[in-house]
Amino acid sequence: MRVRLEVPATSANLGPGYDSYGLALDIIDTLSLTVHDAAVDPHRCVEVTGEGAEVLPRDGSHLIMRIIGEVLDSEFPAVAADLKPRLSLECDNRIPHSRGLGSSAAAVVAGIGLAAELGAWSTGVELSRDRILEIATAVEGHPDNAAPAIFGGLTVSLSEPVKSWQVPVRTVETVTVLVPSFRLDTEVARGLIPAGIDHAIAADNSARAGLLVHGMSNDSQVLYEATRDQLHQEFRRGAYPESMALVDALRAEGLPAVVSGAGPTVLVLAEAVPDALVAEGFVAQRTAIDLGGYRVRREI
Repeated sequence: MRVRLEVPATSANLGPGYDSYGLALDIIDTLSLTVHDAAVDPHRCVEVTGEGAEVLPRDGSHLIMRIIGEVLDSEFPAVAADLKPRLSLECDNRIPHSRGLGSSAAAVVAGIGLAAELGAWSTGVELSRDRILEIATAVEGHPDNAAPAIFGGLTVSLSEPVKSWQVPVRTVETVTVLVPSFRLDTEVARGLIPAGIDHAIAADNSARAGLLVHGMSNDSQVLYEATRDQLHQEFRRGAYPESMALVDALRAEGLPAVVSGAGPTVLVLAEAVPDALVAEGFVAQRTAIDLGGYRVRREI
């Protein structure tokens, strides 16, 4: 039996929606999981093409394979021991790694989704997407990237209790990501945000987060004001000065530009960015918003 799963890139925060807002993008990783008749070599059970092909592990330590094993153990223990030694995985990666486009969350969601499909095939027990979000949040620590990877579109999520809602997106169909050649570790970026925030900053960000929902659903003209952030981007400026300089330049031209997730990719909620504004070292890519989240099918 073979299971094929496609999972989208995501952009978290969108400016003021720190750790709660996320947007699914039509940049897709494709995973194919095969259940063999007999055990496979555990040291050579993963193939990788595309992003990360030179460095990602080919054995059971690969993140997706680890997540598959953990979910089978916790959610489908009756079949886990039989299935796990017989699995091999093929990864065609298109989501840039360590660039603020949700590659880690995509891998986690893919692993859970593949395990859920195996469990349903073997036991008839289905995992709901809400349950998949709970598991992904436990792994990731927060649901901002996992939610749009699971449900698609624009999502607003709570961490306690873990819950997510889709926001209708009517005013924006295509966005632009400006992906740099350099990377930034998410944990480094998170460590730069202070423990306490001034109430005036919190109030301003709350208002703009609400305005962002209105802008994505009803009136794109407010997106420039809606994407102004004071909660996290400025504190991280020193970690990605090139990205913040690009955000500044784009916003000076009236474009709703933000740092994507923990960075250093820049997201613009607009279909086109003039070539003259694309800074050296960044590659501009237009991409549609993915409205469906991950999709999976069995190929028996």
